[in-house]
Amino acid sequence: MSYPPEPWELHGRACVSVWLVRATAVPPLPVRPVTVFGRAVVGTAFVDYRPPGLAYHEVLAAVLVRHGARFGVSITRIWVDSPASRAGGRELWGIPKELAEFEWGAGGTASARDGHGPIASVRARSPRFSVRLPVAGSTWQAFGDGLARTPLRATGLVGPVRATWRIDPAGPLAWLLPHRPLVSVAVRRMRMTFGPRRR
Repeated sequence: MSYPPEPWELHGRACVSVWLVRATAVPPLPVRPVTVFGRAVVGTAFVDYRPPGLAYHEVLAAVLVRHGARFGVSITRIWVDSPASRAGGRELWGIPKELAEFEWGAGGTASARDGHGPIASVRARSPRFSVRLPVAGSTWQAFGDGLARTPLRATGLVGPVRATWRIDPAGPLAWLLPHRPLVSVAVRRMRMTFGPRRR
């Protein structure tokens, strides 16, 4: 499967939410999660990537982690509708991408399902205001016999929104339940550089 060499330059929009989830409910991670009174900090996102760069949809759950003095995120589950993105994510960075089908509707709605059934959906109104913010971080993923740290840098117009997530209680993200997001933001005109992988 052909995919772009790293780093990937990606553009698009996203709805991102932050949750506090029981640490005992979080799937196994290759590095230590950051916890707050026994709760792990989890981010979920629906992302709509558009040209230039690969164009595809994505839904993911990632956990805030610490490796020594470094902080980052570890992606526990992630689905895309691009075989090229799936192959590149796995082979370049150890990101466990799977394939799914997406619907992205008007009014800030998005949903995803795989061959087993629904995964999640979100509904969010457009933000009343946005500010351009930069973000820098890294993903930490199991890779071969070790760890892969992949830096990312992004910027976009970020605004607070009220987002309603529906998680299938029988689906692969059911470990997020019965919690609800603490805060959500919409990101527009997003530009992201992902990679290259570091050891």
